[in-house]
Amino acid sequence: MTAELVRGQNHPLSQARLEIRVSADKPIVAAATLSDEQGKVQDTERVAHPGAPTLPGLEVPRQAAAAHRLAVDLDAMPDAVHRVHVLLALPTGAGGPARFGAVAAPFVAVTGLDGAEVASYTITGLEAETAVVALELYRRQDAWKVRAVGQGYAGGLAELFTDQGLPQAHQLAGTINDAVAQGMARSVAAPPPRTTDGDRTRQAAAPTLGPDHGGSPYGTQTPQGATGGRTGYSAGSAHTDPPAVADPSALTQPSAPTAGGPIDYNHPRRRNSAPPPPPPTAPPVAPGRPAQPVAGDATGWSMDERLYNQVWGMFEDLARTTAAYRSAVDFAESRMDKELEEVLSDPRSRIGGQADAAREAARARHGRLVDQARQALDRDVAQLAAEADVVEPALPPAYARWDNPVWHGYRVPTETPMALRLGDLHLPECAEIRIPMLVRLPLERGLWIDSGRAGSVDGSFHDAHDLRRLAMEAAVAQVARLLAVHPTGEFTVYVIDPAGSGAQTLVPLVQSGVLAAPPAVGAAGVADVLGKLTQRVDLVQMAVRGGAADALPPGFDTSQNLLVVNDFPHGFDDRAVTQLRYLADEGPAVGVHLMMVADREDAAAYGPLLDPLWRSLLRLTPVPDDHLADPWVGHAWTYEPALVPPGSQVLQRVLDQVAAARTKQR
Repeated sequence: MTAELVRGQNHPLSQARLEIRVSADKPIVAAATLSDEQGKVQDTERVAHPGAPTLPGLEVPRQAAAAHRLAVDLDAMPDAVHRVHVLLALPTGAGGPARFGAVAAPFVAVTGLDGAEVASYTITGLEAETAVVALELYRRQDAWKVRAVGQGYAGGLAELFTDQGLPQAHQLAGTINDAVAQGMARSVAAPPPRTTDGDRTRQAAAPTLGPDHGGSPYGTQTPQGATGGRTGYSAGSAHTDPPAVADPSALTQPSAPTAGGPIDYNHPRRRNSAPPPPPPTAPPVAPGRPAQPVAGDATGWSMDERLYNQVWGMFEDLARTTAAYRSAVDFAESRMDKELEEVLSDPRSRIGGQADAAREAARARHGRLVDQARQALDRDVAQLAAEADVVEPALPPAYARWDNPVWHGYRVPTETPMALRLGDLHLPECAEIRIPMLVRLPLERGLWIDSGRAGSVDGSFHDAHDLRRLAMEAAVAQVARLLAVHPTGEFTVYVIDPAGSGAQTLVPLVQSGVLAAPPAVGAAGVADVLGKLTQRVDLVQMAVRGGAADALPPGFDTSQNLLVVNDFPHGFDDRAVTQLRYLADEGPAVGVHLMMVADREDAAAYGPLLDPLWRSLLRLTPVPDDHLADPWVGHAWTYEPALVPPGSQVLQRVLDQVAAARTKQR
């Protein structure tokens, strides 16, 4: 939920890497200063502006425009920096408005990298001012907050810098104005979508996946939509391309450049670097052949982000080329049906050699069209397979399968990754291609591991007892992965197992000591754990709404919490069911997440009361199942759970390292 701030109000920041978006009625200049605890700027090297847009942990745009994006990485800020002030100013000598009172109130929003707003502020009450301190990001007890400032200065940037204690205030203000006047920054219009196949830029995005068999939407875990294809992927021979939703945050070039100096086409918040070069020993690429795939061949701040973007680029390519193949096959079949219908509609051609020849010609044309579509699909799939062979071994633990050798060198991380692998996705036309199913962290919704299905897509069937055991094994594997990818002490797991039916499967978690408490059993155990987590959600919500997140009780557990519930609704009364629904709805926003291992039919006695609960969870299965619907191009993706290979000890070794790190921390 976005916090709409008023002047002087603050709001905690739970993310270190942020984007500050500015919207104004007229072109304005954006800048930022890094100051000490007293709010003083020591020298001009602590000011990011159009003439010098980059500082450690901070990047401002070069443009003077009506819309700006500033990139901030709070973890990269020098220790001496305690405050970051976001500044807005009207360009001088540009023929624009002479004061902020003559334009609409500027709007400033702090967002995560996925575009979700954290806080926003409309800067009202400005009159004769030509420069304003819009926001202040500041440290407080090793945490960062944002405050709405709105302090204006009629004397412009020179007066503003002087107020912040900068000795060279007038010289710096002149430097910024000169940079704008000389064309280093300019007013730019919103760029059009880029749809050329030659664009290799990847978006941190995935199409939205929705339920097919009563499951839950998948796409809410991922950012917004995705854009066009990549070099070398022809998307088959479809007659219409599947719809692609452009992500405007990834578009950087101006559509209507004005006269002046050179135009900077770089994204203001991305440190876009060229793909890493091939090893010196790599053979040269023959002319006319596609370039060899490279792991991390995508945009991003880090290798993890580039790999994340590359994985979802592969997902887009597979979805598009398969949609093209299906479209071409449908066209071929409809054309053949139409031609055969024309033959049969003419009584003179129903019998005899003429009819047989017409039917054979129709079938031959159908076969040629299908063969052409299959060749295009096979070509694209071969490229994707080559890319998957390179990308899969390079994935970090959070993205890797349990059989990836990266787990053998596992060490407890020092920061939370941007995403987590929950399993694999594939389509029947190209079952050999497995795309990692990645979801962003922290989880925005709970997980439901369905133990109630009787069969799988491969035709195998499991009895109820086997499915419950497989579902619990899948849950344990997911819990272990979540514990493994979070820094020590930043992820806490509670388990409710009212009847103790999952005791044997839970042994790795219990014996390693990574759980916050032994699994809760019986109605009393259920009530105790639910009461504790419900109280935690209430306290954090009150603190956040009151702007006093640093006033939580001493010793309060600020880590992300996960509640694993087995055999629901056994052991749950009406009060417990209400608390569970409350945690599913309100918990993710304040760090309390839910993982249910249950059969929906077991809760049928509650009727439609629990339907919102199931819909709020992301449904996973312990066996392969084609239940993830994709409205982007209309596919039903087959999901395969991320299970530990039979006989492997990797999960136990990882849990032992997590437990050892926790013991050392104490």
